Amino acid sequence: MDGLIIIFLLLTLLFIGLSLRSFYSYTVYKQELRKELKEQTYVQNIFEKKETRKDKMLAKVFQYADDFSHIGQRINFYSENHDVKKWLMQAGYPYQLTVDRFQGLKIFFMIIGVIIGGIGLILRLPFSELTVIIYPVVGYVGVIFWMKDKAKKRQEELAYQLPDFLDTMSVTLKAGLGLDQALRDIVPYFEGPVQEEFGRFIQEISVGVPRGEAYRTLLNRNESKEFQLLIKALIQGERLGIPISKTFEQQAEEMRKIKKELIKEKAAKASPKVTLITTFVVLPSSLVLIGGLMIINMFSQNSNIFQLLQ
Repeated sequence: MDGLIIIFLLLTLLFIGLSLRSFYSYTVYKQELRKELKEQTYVQNIFEKKETRKDKMLAKVFQYADDFSHIGQRINFYSENHDVKKWLMQAGYPYQLTVDRFQGLKIFFMIIGVIIGGIGLILRLPFSELTVIIYPVVGYVGVIFWMKDKAKKRQEELAYQLPDFLDTMSVTLKAGLGLDQALRDIVPYFEGPVQEEFGRFIQEISVGVPRGEAYRTLLNRNESKEFQLLIKALIQGERLGIPISKTFEQQAEEMRKIKKELIKEKAAKASPKVTLITTFVVLPSSLVLIGGLMIINMFSQNSNIFQLLQ
């Protein structure tokens, strides 16, 4: 009996050792496979964003929204799934948000609004009867407007970065490099939407996606007019056989012209706002300040007279 127990223990130790060895081989093979895949697709860590502590905390908070995704799918006022998918693509999928998580995020913040409004009602704070209704609505609508604003800012940043990117690409292509190799060499030196979009484009081309389909994917992901003009010009240049370097150079000049016009338009719109602020804020404040100083000086100079009258 003792011999059987010893044999059983030895076999158990043997199997544990073999299991550990197999697990170690699996982890090593997995790391090598990841490294090889990374080298074949794109080496420069374009898609690995450096997350700050704020981003990590928000990502963890947003994970709680998964529990409310089913409710959010049913309550989808002003946030249909196709609209949400479009906003997320244009915003670059911030904080690892998906369509389901975004739908749950609305309900999550709406519930937080209900809790805050209920606490205010219990404590009998001013206007608590209204805030118990307003806060949930603000929580629901605020998430939608936040995502729309994030998508809009990212598209504006993409348009802002394009002229410099196109100039660099034009010079590199004139030096004799191909489009794919030029993108691989230049994209890592840029940050933000340009790096993300063209980095993803390189990855799609590397894994065998047809170039035309990759261009269409870029068009579907972004609504920036400047970016749309660039991709359509690349598609047309490829069909007609126009040198790509000239396409990039011409597009850079056109985008700089558009950029100047936008700056002039913003400056023209800012002038009436400055006038309104000057008229209704600065001028009344200055008059009150001057009038107050005059009254103080008048009373301080005539203080002896007031004492004689008393």
